[in-house]
Amino acid sequence: MKEVSVPDLHGKLAVVTGASDGIGLGLAERLARAGAEVVLPVRNAAKGAAALERIRARTAGAKVSTRVLDLASLASVADFAETLLAEGRPVNLLINNAGVMAPATRHTTADGYELQFGTNHLGHAALTGRLLPLLQAGQARVTTITSSAARSGRIDWDDLQSERHYAPVRAYNFSKLANLLFALELNRRSTANGWDIVSNAAHPGTTLTNLYASGPNLGRGRPAPHEAIMKRLAKWGILVHSADAGVLPPLYAATSAQAKGGLLYGPDGFGQFTGGPTELAIYKSARSEADAARLWQISERLTGVAFAAA
Repeated sequence: MKEVSVPDLHGKLAVVTGASDGIGLGLAERLARAGAEVVLPVRNAAKGAAALERIRARTAGAKVSTRVLDLASLASVADFAETLLAEGRPVNLLINNAGVMAPATRHTTADGYELQFGTNHLGHAALTGRLLPLLQAGQARVTTITSSAARSGRIDWDDLQSERHYAPVRAYNFSKLANLLFALELNRRSTANGWDIVSNAAHPGTTLTNLYASGPNLGRGRPAPHEAIMKRLAKWGILVHSADAGVLPPLYAATSAQAKGGLLYGPDGFGQFTGGPTELAIYKSARSEADAARLWQISERLTGVAFAAA
């Protein structure tokens, strides 16, 4: 497994969403090990406390703390951002990692948006926009976690909330395409407006985490087969790699001096399922700057958060 050398991050402040387990927890741990002060915004306080305990047990002197954040609630996003703004610390690194995948039935956020689009994309877009002054002050790098599923993502401009037709995987693919489009557009706007923010996107490959159990089991009476299939593939050593390996492409995108803005990073193996970090070609589905700009404007309207520079 190709390792990633993380630079010294002492004196830096990092915010990692979805850091109570899986890829997010691995990223938070690696950043703390490099000396960063890491904020873990979590929805589940017990899982957040367990994550802090694990990081502190593995990294002597780790500076880690939790804050309350539910990305499926724009009010919660606003409250979390206000907390950080009041604390006044520049944010040097933001990793938009949290997500939900493929609930069997259509669920909605607290604001009435389809759960995957609302959580994976709109929640992170609102968070980034509200933190913009702190990101500017920290000359931050913003890494947004997408998925190879974005390759199959399609935008139905007339049914962004999947109200007419909901298909679990289709809605997930779209939400991850939205993540990628957002990351690319943020970098373009930062360059054009002099925000001093570097924005890129990354995906971890096919990684054995609870993403394959928590989302697919929503709305089901019996457990979905996703997790069992993933565990079997992992046992056979094909098409799936561990969370420790999956952390590496996002970690590279977020911390390496060689990783640039406006690019996509992911695994270098067959089909982008597994492998070490590398730059990937931007998926054809995400190459339209017009689509990215249109989605940006819609996202500002739906979230009520405009990207106002400090």
